[in-house]
Amino acid sequence: MGKSKKEKTAEEAPEAAEAAGNEKSYEELIAHVNAIAQPLASRKLSKKLYKCVKKASKVKNIRRGVKEVQKFINKGEKGIVVMAADTLPIDVYCHLPVMCEDRSLPYAFIPSKGDLGSSAGSKRPTCVILIKPHEDYQAAYDECVSEVSGLPKPL
Repeated sequence: MGKSKKEKTAEEAPEAAEAAGNEKSYEELIAHVNAIAQPLASRKLSKKLYKCVKKASKVKNIRRGVKEVQKFINKGEKGIVVMAADTLPIDVYCHLPVMCEDRSLPYAFIPSKGDLGSSAGSKRPTCVILIKPHEDYQAAYDECVSEVSGLPKPL
């Protein structure tokens, strides 16, 4: 007849463990990035950006999602734009780096939209976040701005 419960859990354990949130290594994540993901943040900078996003989301000082980020970039809001490099199709957000460069906003790509969404306190993956400056996390924000601004821009 059917399989016993022990056999099912043993076979489904790898998928269940991955769905439960076992983190992939940085190398595994960058294997799935888009062609437009330049400048890609290093492992160290990605962690700093995740921490800054987490601090900003605690004080409700982030903009999340393509529509919201695009709207506030057009309105002239300042901050760091963090984009997920594993978003498909790229047509969803391929216009945002150009908008950031036109308005001289620092932007960077990080390898995982799932990690970006979870650092923002959401269960849903998020492909774009705008981190606005705030005095509660100003030191972390300034450090991220200086490192993101130092990344080489694509041609």
